[in-house]
Amino acid sequence: MSKLDELLETMRALRAKNGCPWDREQTLDSLKPFLLEEAYELIDAIDSKDIENHKEELGDVLLQLVFQAQIRDEEGLFSFQDVADYINKKMIHRHPHVFKNDKTIETSSDVLNKWDSFKKAEGKKITFFGNIPNSFPALLESLKINIKAAKTGFDWEKIDDIYEKLDEELLEFKSAKTDEERVDELGDILFVIVNLARRHNINPEEALKRSNKKFKNRFELMLELAKEKKLDFSDLSLDEMDKLWDEIKIQIKNSCLQLN
Repeated sequence: MSKLDELLETMRALRAKNGCPWDREQTLDSLKPFLLEEAYELIDAIDSKDIENHKEELGDVLLQLVFQAQIRDEEGLFSFQDVADYINKKMIHRHPHVFKNDKTIETSSDVLNKWDSFKKAEGKKITFFGNIPNSFPALLESLKINIKAAKTGFDWEKIDDIYEKLDEELLEFKSAKTDEERVDELGDILFVIVNLARRHNINPEEALKRSNKKFKNRFELMLELAKEKKLDFSDLSLDEMDKLWDEIKIQIKNSCLQLN
């Protein structure tokens, strides 16, 4: 028995009548957050270059796929083996240059250009933005939408036009009268910022992730500094907190200079 077959047997046992109560209670809807969490943890593992952690997180993602397939198997709809068979056949069909010696596909661009035609041949309905999942993180979804729209020529002529649009949207946000208007205007501001990021070849999702990480690190260092100074952070005024924040920024800058 292969290791994958052993995993499938383990999942069947967990979901069986005398299995684990928690695993038996799970549904496709209840598992959705876990799939997202595991996918993000896998990305963190890749970024960390930690081989053991990468292996572990790949296993956690695989478990989520096996879990969902087991639920469908219990419903009599399909099994994990059906999933593997389906994706294998699809990959072979969509790569005739590899498996059927098709010489009309030679470059990566050729592959991408053929992809939609393969989908149409398989009977899939294709809309202009149809290949962008609605469940994408909002910044990433916006970036994909903007990239695709810009390829048709629907784009600002100059980058200064984007800055002007951003100023316009900020003014509209300031003048918004209701919560609903503010939500709409803030969305417009973020959409323009994504366009700005695209024109500078910056992934806004990665940029925000970097800022999040930077803020978390600095804030935790600030808490440690307050502790070293025997200060109760919750009792500090905003001005006192700002002074600690500035002190941490100076420390980080000096440490970077020393490293360089």
